[in-house]
Amino acid sequence: MTSEPRTPVPAGTRRHVVVVGGGMVAQRFVEALRARDDAGAWRVSVFAEEPRKPYDRVGLTRYFEVRDPEELTLGDPALWDDPLVTLHRDCRVDSIDREARTVTDRLGRVHAYDELVLATGSSAAMPPIPGHELPGVFVYRTIDDVAALRGWVEAKREAGRVETRGGVVTRPVRGAVIGGGLLGLEAAGALKALGAQATVIQFGTHLMDVQVDLGGGQALQRLIRDKGIAVRASTATDQMRPHRRSGHVGRLDFADGGRLDVDVVVVATGVRPRDELARTAGLEIGARGGAVVDLTCRTADEHVWAIGEVACIEGRCLGLVAPGNTMAEVVVDRLLGGEAEFPGADTATRLKLSGVDVASFGDAHGRTEDCVEVVWADPTAGVYKKLVLSDDARTLLGGVFVGDAAPYASLRPMLGAELPGDPAAFLLPEGAGAAPELELPDEANVCSCNNVSAGTIRGAVTDHACTSVGEVKACTRAGTTCGACLPLVKKLTETQMAKAGIQVSTALCEHFELSRAQLFDAVRVADLHTFSEIIARFGRVPDGARDAGRGCDICKPVVASVLASLGNGHILAGEQATLQDTNDHMLANMQKDGTYSVVPRMPGGEVTPEGLIVVGQVAKDFGLYTKITGGQRIDMFGARVEQLPLIWRRLVDAGFESGHAYGKSLRTVKSCVGSTWCRYGVQDSVGMAVELELRYRGLRSPHKLKMGVSGCARECAEARGKDVGVIATDKGWNLYVGGNGGQTPRHALLLAEDLDTATLLRTIDRFLMLYVRTADRLQRTAPWVEEYEGGLDAIRRVVLEDSLGIGADLDAAMARHVGDYEDEWKAVLDDPDKLARFGSFVNAPATPDPTLAYVPERGQKRPATPDEVAAGPAGPVDPSLVGPVLVAGPTLEVRA
Repeated sequence: MTSEPRTPVPAGTRRHVVVVGGGMVAQRFVEALRARDDAGAWRVSVFAEEPRKPYDRVGLTRYFEVRDPEELTLGDPALWDDPLVTLHRDCRVDSIDREARTVTDRLGRVHAYDELVLATGSSAAMPPIPGHELPGVFVYRTIDDVAALRGWVEAKREAGRVETRGGVVTRPVRGAVIGGGLLGLEAAGALKALGAQATVIQFGTHLMDVQVDLGGGQALQRLIRDKGIAVRASTATDQMRPHRRSGHVGRLDFADGGRLDVDVVVVATGVRPRDELARTAGLEIGARGGAVVDLTCRTADEHVWAIGEVACIEGRCLGLVAPGNTMAEVVVDRLLGGEAEFPGADTATRLKLSGVDVASFGDAHGRTEDCVEVVWADPTAGVYKKLVLSDDARTLLGGVFVGDAAPYASLRPMLGAELPGDPAAFLLPEGAGAAPELELPDEANVCSCNNVSAGTIRGAVTDHACTSVGEVKACTRAGTTCGACLPLVKKLTETQMAKAGIQVSTALCEHFELSRAQLFDAVRVADLHTFSEIIARFGRVPDGARDAGRGCDICKPVVASVLASLGNGHILAGEQATLQDTNDHMLANMQKDGTYSVVPRMPGGEVTPEGLIVVGQVAKDFGLYTKITGGQRIDMFGARVEQLPLIWRRLVDAGFESGHAYGKSLRTVKSCVGSTWCRYGVQDSVGMAVELELRYRGLRSPHKLKMGVSGCARECAEARGKDVGVIATDKGWNLYVGGNGGQTPRHALLLAEDLDTATLLRTIDRFLMLYVRTADRLQRTAPWVEEYEGGLDAIRRVVLEDSLGIGADLDAAMARHVGDYEDEWKAVLDDPDKLARFGSFVNAPATPDPTLAYVPERGQKRPATPDEVAAGPAGPVDPSLVGPVLVAGPTLEVRA
């Protein structure tokens, strides 16, 4: 579907295409036409009903974060400055005269056309539920819808503030979403982001029942509930009732007799094609709506086309952006003399909700005759993965991924192709066995949103000299819409570059061409101390961006870590505070209900009776849940943000300091009792653990660090499962490095034997500093050791033999860290400006979060489940929800 350059067409003979609609598919049509119409044979006029340029509806929920409609604008803004393109904003088309070939806009102006493209999209469906017209009932379709919803929730929250003798109490805003599909779950996530309670009401048996099967839906429901969102499946809403005083929506009544008190309702039960113009113009309409078109996307009128959700093609309307973009490309090709036809719909979908990974493609429900399903299910981890295969278990027909959609990007392009090896290998978790390497055929569709094949991406590298993912994106548009295919685009790009002998970029992100290790050295040598200085000196402006000044979610935490590793002062000082993630920002680990955990340092697991009494009294006074961690510390859960300074004041006064459980830094040094008490111990493991923890506390690194010290070869401290493990011998200490837990466990490897204490400390100093300087972002020590050039032997030569001549520099860097250490929480308590950030609400910092709810369990409290919250204080607590639910381990099954 490419065209050769042509002789420019004189303006007087130029033809005119009118596009009715200003959404994503209309934008794609205009973009494709201007990219391919080299001769300028067409001028195009776009009539948009909304008062803004086409924007990303797929990423509509992001509006709650950016709050600027311009941030959602699609494509290159220069497109609308093209002299052959006219965008009429806030200009609805009211009628079409097919005989005269004109359209009339809302202002009464008449516009002639040679060809007309209907891209009017769809509108949110509003089921005929009595009360749906009440104030407080919203749909979730446009930026205006989202802005109105946000304003309503914020106003309700403000109205719920009540002053009492104990301070200001805010009644939680109670929200409900009718519809448990893609859009409904995104709307529920938006309500939670606004601080409201959220309950999803689903008519079907499970969430996303169009995209995933029952097993996937059940796994998804657990994930959604873990996000603090309640779910009521198999529930029909009979009526929406008004609040007796305000007249706003106040209650939902269900067909089963249940009811739910609400302050806001979002209806997300599907969409209906906007086919009013097509109807009044006398065009054929499909049985379920939409302008009927053939495979060229042309209606029965040879001069009228329909694309996107308004088009009824092969008997159905398609509510996804990918097939709409394909239709736009087909019509452009036809207008330029081509013979393209609609190839069929790619109905692959992926949910975009923070912390919930869901994707499906192809025959996800296994409806193909004689098909075979291969399923991996791990209920404890909230993971469900399924492949649907032909009866010989070789050809891929579809897939469902819930909780871990990592295989989706690589497998979806293989739809209809034979899989190499055992299909089950593609579903097993990382570390359980390597999946066969997939060599995608050139025709495999990698980016369904923009209809980009694997061959096109390879061609961008070899034929168009693209040498980075950013350049491939700009050249092919792959990954520029929903972004789900970006991991595969990156892999294809780098593989093709390697085949072509082109050096693969190690750029940190689109804002920095340097890798993390290169950026670390650059910042250190240039002696820079703020993100603004660093990005001005070493950053670059990404393609199509206005500037690079704000960075992104990749580079900002990396720069924060680099600055902290270089001893740049308190992480909440000045500009550094804006770079931190949630945990570092609050110097505490956020828990599932939005509260935080408090973990005071207990070096080596050692704590005095007086210290235990203080910890116990603090936990009792603030009503915290307490647990001894695997790192031999006491963790206190359930602290509200405004309580954190009060808790830490008492702990600091008692001699405790931050345990850095929230940071990419040293967490704990685990130890056995060693020779002090144990009859098998050969060295003082507790004393060594305390010395190591006090030496390396607060050391910021690419990822978290854990250490262990065992007093003899019996290894009770499990030191070989740690990043740094020390095991006592009769002659001194054996040092092991690169041990990790997690999904891919690694045993630590022996770095040196029988070291005395001074040599041990120097060796660990150099190992850690080398890791901090050269590891990639979020890279644990195990993969770093494996990927370091020369492996462990090369690392051994650097830290023990000073093969690179940097030993003194590494020693000095660690000495600066040890000498400059200060307890982060003590520094906060001594600084009124830093203390000011610890408040529940900006306008009421001392007000407790009213959405928190707990139930008793085993003599302590735990967060209430969404269902328990919905039941209210007087409602019964389901016994099955109290205490752990015991389930079998992961299962892999094949079923016909």
